[in-house]
Amino acid sequence: MTKYIALTSIQPPTGAVRKFAALKDFRLIVSGDRKTPATWKCGNAVFLSIADQAKLGYRLTKSLPYDHYCRKMTAYIYAAKNGADMIVDTDDDNIPLSGWTFPEFNGRFQATQDDLGFINIYRSFTKQNIWPRGLPLKLVAAKQPPLKTSRLPVRIGVWQGLADEDPDVDAIYRLTINKPCYFSRRAPVVLGKGTVSPFNSQNTMFRKELFPLMYLPAHVTFRFTDILRGLIAQPIMWAAGYRLGFTGATVIQKRNPHDYMKDFESEIPCYLKCEKVVNIATEAVKKARPVADNLYSVYSSLTKNGIVEGRELRLLELWLKDIA
Repeated sequence: MTKYIALTSIQPPTGAVRKFAALKDFRLIVSGDRKTPATWKCGNAVFLSIADQAKLGYRLTKSLPYDHYCRKMTAYIYAAKNGADMIVDTDDDNIPLSGWTFPEFNGRFQATQDDLGFINIYRSFTKQNIWPRGLPLKLVAAKQPPLKTSRLPVRIGVWQGLADEDPDVDAIYRLTINKPCYFSRRAPVVLGKGTVSPFNSQNTMFRKELFPLMYLPAHVTFRFTDILRGLIAQPIMWAAGYRLGFTGATVIQKRNPHDYMKDFESEIPCYLKCEKVVNIATEAVKKARPVADNLYSVYSSLTKNGIVEGRELRLLELWLKDIA
């Protein structure tokens, strides 16, 4: 199995990047941007400068905005075209812990009940008052009974590993509680069909059949892009017979500096639109359609409903041609 790790960075190689590069079973691809140092170099990593990206001839890369997180998609395409069977999506501030890995995609795992709607998955891994970015705000203080799970044979489409110390939370959490969190070590939890949790792009593994779902929308806010991707992906995975799974923390996040108020502003679509996105996506998905066709159908519906702009569809078309 050919395994790739993909990320983008505007910094010199960080400690996290060097640790990922040292993993023998994975190939690291780093997509640069205009602010990335021209001298960027890290052993065992393939670095794609802006000039390198242009030479690759990918349709999407020519149209992606600069100084933008979505340039990460060039690394995804590079990995896919070079034989990736799975791609791990991460960032340069997530340091892999000793033994960093993911479970197999196919196996018997503890799975929740179907049709629970949105849940706070962090409550399965800690008693601390904490919630993931993208959880509808009305559920932050809501009582959630312990999840009942059964050990079942399932096909995982995406594994989301959690992050210790400074996990993925929203700006409201950071502006109010802002406590570090270290999750308990426990067996993975797989979400049943119709049970939803936000997932991000920080410690996340996709199987080959679902590479089209890695598309990061380029014309939404930075703090919404990977959350929107994950919410769109879940109804499409259900239709294709795949599930979303969560593991305990396998990285420590030493978060790059952020302005929490700017994060808050960027997250407003997360606070207001996440439930609507899932409803629209669920309605747009058809079981008989291929994954890529369902993805395009969902974005078409989101465009009609004013969630994304029409120019997102044009980028998506280029992405689907490149990733095919």
